[in-house]
Amino acid sequence: MITLSDIPSRSPASRALPIGILAAALLTAPWWLPAVGLYQYLGIEIAIWIIFAMGFNLLFGYAGLHSFGHGAYLGIGAYAFGLFQQHVAISLWGGLAAAIAAAALAGAIVGAFVSHRRGIYYALLTIGFGQIFWFTSMKLHSVTGGEDGLLGIPRPPLGFFGVEADLNQNIALFYLAAAFVLVSVFILWRLANSPFGRVLQAIRQNETRARFAGYDVWRFKWAAFVISAVFAGLAGGLFSMAQQSAYPDVMSLHQSGLIVMMVLVGGGLVSFWGPVLGVLIYFIARDVLGGLTETWLLWYGLMFVVMVMIRPEGLAGMFHLAGRRVRGARANPEYAAEKV
Repeated sequence: MITLSDIPSRSPASRALPIGILAAALLTAPWWLPAVGLYQYLGIEIAIWIIFAMGFNLLFGYAGLHSFGHGAYLGIGAYAFGLFQQHVAISLWGGLAAAIAAAALAGAIVGAFVSHRRGIYYALLTIGFGQIFWFTSMKLHSVTGGEDGLLGIPRPPLGFFGVEADLNQNIALFYLAAAFVLVSVFILWRLANSPFGRVLQAIRQNETRARFAGYDVWRFKWAAFVISAVFAGLAGGLFSMAQQSAYPDVMSLHQSGLIVMMVLVGGGLVSFWGPVLGVLIYFIARDVLGGLTETWLLWYGLMFVVMVMIRPEGLAGMFHLAGRRVRGARANPEYAAEKV
């Protein structure tokens, strides 16, 4: 199986191409989504989950740390945004700042405990802490609303340099979410291709060797966990605004499992863009297959099982291998004959 480290770095021009394609797809989504039989709100969901998945992949794909309770930080961001609107002030930037700060704080505390561990112990600890947050949201009825959650969360207007824009229309909220997607992608791209990202890859390959090389492994693992929680909190704040509610199911183990499946199917273990593919595949399966059969999740689960067993590098890895074979065939026709 190939890994992120096996894929050589590309030129700045080729790096900008995927970002340009993503930006063009997001900007034109309100027009082409209805044209293919989908609805505009789906674009908001996809944009929010792309932010969540891309941030999660910094921890999961680059550092190789298996966090199976990461839905908790999405939920913490959602609750923080809703509580800020209901008890402090109706403010977009204040609510998003509260969502990011709350998720970052929770991530910093949990990361301080789990970063001492690795492998199955790391995964089990993240599940345990995730369940603690979920159970707290269920039982702390006076704050979180219990099983009913927080309802009636307003969509505050977008205020920017004295100009306000109404976000009650889904198309306006979509463009706000799309803008956050592009900003998040840029920040995560810089992190992933910085010395920080290279150290995370070294930790994924061999944590002991990275420690002997002089790196403070605990600090890098903790930082990756906190950064991932920050983007989960941002996605949670946008989710709370889109749904105009926050509820415990957002923090459930089911949601945490979904994000892992999305990243694996898309190929987040071998590509920066894998999570984007994974999110698209999931929501297309949910809406297209869901319109054909109520058992769509069964078929999606079967696809996940087959993908992990046959092509664990995911869709992005398959595309990379196919491209490498094409380039090899062009350079050496005998290479193509051997592959056939």
